[in-house]
Amino acid sequence: MSSKTSVFGRSHAGFLFDMDGTLLNSIAAAERVWGRWAEGHGLDVAAFLPTMHGKRGIDTIRGLNLPGVDPEAEALVIERGEIEDVEGVVALPGAVDFLNTLPKDRWSIVTSAPTALARARIEAAGLPQPPKIVTAEDVMIGKPDPAGYRLGARHLGVDPARCLVFEDVMAGVLAAEAAGADVMVVTATHAHPLDTRHPTIAGYEGLDVRLDASGDMTLVRRA
Repeated sequence: MSSKTSVFGRSHAGFLFDMDGTLLNSIAAAERVWGRWAEGHGLDVAAFLPTMHGKRGIDTIRGLNLPGVDPEAEALVIERGEIEDVEGVVALPGAVDFLNTLPKDRWSIVTSAPTALARARIEAAGLPQPPKIVTAEDVMIGKPDPAGYRLGARHLGVDPARCLVFEDVMAGVLAAEAAGADVMVVTATHAHPLDTRHPTIAGYEGLDVRLDASGDMTLVRRA
């Protein structure tokens, strides 16, 4: 696994990105929708909201074990609300330019969001749309299970061990580690530092990618 500095200067065959908190900031929109839902179910909204980031909505709802609540039906209610509310969804600093420098067949997104929501947020943030993304519908078990990142690597036609995963929450970091990938932690939306042994970046400004003859990518800091 990666040390604090080893991913810089190391060649990777593919880059895999989480979405929310990693490529874009959707916290305000997500917390508006989830906050209304939590309040309607009598939850302590302030205590609940920090627990719902980085996981599939259905997994969050199932974990609450609320009596008389159908997790699948409620997850669809949340999904519709989030698709309709993308106000304030913005790309992280430098993310658009950074993604546009990457070969289109060498990167993808692995998100806990459903497909329709993921595409809506990517569009709202002005990010390029990768041809294939891994979403909540594509896996039986969400992060921290590694299935999503393994599938993302398969879509790129590369070994997960030759991928660099960009993540912002511990569930995603654990998923990437279990898949055998290198990890870069993005801290742009963190209120508190994530306790990690992996290297961190605040955003994508100041980063470059060098391509070799085979199309493999090396992440470097701009001089």
